Amino acid sequence: MTIISIASIPLVMTLGNSMLIPVLPILEKKVDISSFQSSMIITSYSIAAIILIPVAGYLSDRFGRKKIILPCLLLALIGGLIAGMASWKMDSPYMMIIIGRVLQGMGAAGAMPIVLPLVGDLFKDDPEKTSSTLGLIETSNTFGKVLSPILGSAIAAVLWFFPFFSISIFSAIAFILILFFVKVPKGDNEEPDKLKEFLKKVKETFKAEGKWLTSVFLNGIYAMFVLFGVLFYLSEILEKIHDIKGVKKGFVLAIPLLFLCIASFITGRKIKGQLKTIKRLMIITLIAASASVVFIGFVKDSIFLLIAVSSILGIAIGAILPVLDAIITENIKKEERGTISSFYSSARFLGVAAGPPILSLVMKNYINPFYIGCGVLGIILTFLAFKLVKVSEIEKKDKKPA
Repeated sequence: MTIISIASIPLVMTLGNSMLIPVLPILEKKVDISSFQSSMIITSYSIAAIILIPVAGYLSDRFGRKKIILPCLLLALIGGLIAGMASWKMDSPYMMIIIGRVLQGMGAAGAMPIVLPLVGDLFKDDPEKTSSTLGLIETSNTFGKVLSPILGSAIAAVLWFFPFFSISIFSAIAFILILFFVKVPKGDNEEPDKLKEFLKKVKETFKAEGKWLTSVFLNGIYAMFVLFGVLFYLSEILEKIHDIKGVKKGFVLAIPLLFLCIASFITGRKIKGQLKTIKRLMIITLIAASASVVFIGFVKDSIFLLIAVSSILGIAIGAILPVLDAIITENIKKEERGTISSFYSSARFLGVAAGPPILSLVMKNYINPFYIGCGVLGIILTFLAFKLVKVSEIEKKDKKPA
């Protein structure tokens, strides 16, 4: 029940963002906004999270994971109510929707990133179990992505604004699970470092581990940027070119995400804390993502090719996410783990925030050059991972928690 409760957080926070992607074309019509404005409903959530995630990470290290997670889940609940009520009762609800989304992003900032160090705290003496559990957590995250287009489309078919309210319901469920089933691990009551001492240690950590952390952070940004950019693009293309709408569109969007979920689960089970395996998978998955993303724009007129290429991309991204989680969680000291993981989560949200609005701007005239550029960027990141992630150096520094 502890693992299920923890896994509910990424599930809820993923639903909170991804569930709205298939609904955005409906929102554009109902609220009378542009494609760029609708993309900001996703981006506003992510920007709030980017800014506050490092703060939440430090607070979780200082005061305890659970004490930060619970209030943030309540904040996500309130944000959903504000966005839902505005959509229901107001003639021009766009700005209030954005405010509600910002509050949800603030809630996500204090909940989702703390999951990774919490897993590290719970299984600090068992790297294999840590990797396996992180795989389950990432699978919960990706399962939320699989479920979200179907659920979002189905709920919006009843009432177009009800997805906002449903986010509040899911947040309430996660709150209850965490409150009753997650016990504070031993050691959480130890007196943490003061802010000045803590910042000094974090600075030393980045100085000592900066090379491989830089590669991991950039990979996290890239994976989420490509994923959410492609999802936004697919949501628009399926309606405008292939006339696939509603729940049917939700099922089509869920296909590449299902492959992503499966790849994430299998990878999390197989890596078992082995750094050499982790580095090898980073390189292989980056190459696969770089090669597949190039073709997204070229195959848009064929629904079968579009889903096939998107599914290959989903497998690559699904495989790399638990790899990135594991290399950070298992190789950073417990006292800095919350903040370093939070910086990484903030980096991932940067990719989420940038994907949809950039796609909305390039989608009409520059989609093929854009995706070719994404492929080139992926190859560059592959080279950086090969050069910067030195397995022997990481193992030598023995950063795994005692």
